[in-house]
Amino acid sequence: MNLANKLTIVRILLVPVFMIFLLSEIPYGISISAGIFAIAAVTDALDGHIARRRNEVTNFGKFMDPLADKLLVSAALISLVQLGKLSAWIVFIIIAREFTISILRAVAASEGIVIAASSWGKAKTITQIFAIITILLNNFPFRYINIPFDTIMIWLAVIFTVISGIDYIIINKHVLNK
Repeated sequence: MNLANKLTIVRILLVPVFMIFLLSEIPYGISISAGIFAIAAVTDALDGHIARRRNEVTNFGKFMDPLADKLLVSAALISLVQLGKLSAWIVFIIIAREFTISILRAVAASEGIVIAASSWGKAKTITQIFAIITILLNNFPFRYINIPFDTIMIWLAVIFTVISGIDYIIINKHVLNK
């Protein structure tokens, strides 16, 4: 098993650890969970880069990397709803988009078509990660200068989520017409 795939597995294994720290009454648990989430997000950026640079792209990685991303982000968003830090409708929009595009990618793959990540999709991922981390940290350090960065980032994440979803569907509508 190559390094990129090991990083993907580590990201999946970090999801329950992240949730334990986030949802338990462990001292500093939320701050620790934010750090775990950030580490997991970094592995997301690293694994694909490493696989491409080393020419070690595998079918396992093509399948598990997006799944690991969705598990991590979905776990964080659902937990934030449970903690009363995020509205359920926001989480529904984000998760619905993820299901929709995952199904589109699966249909395309069955036809031998690979749907690559777009710049809108990358913007969506980055804003989601920053939104989740700043919400976990109660808008630290921005709360000290009275900037609602967490709110700005979650709105950007929702906007980029919707735009990227529409973009993927429009660009790949031929897959659905077969």
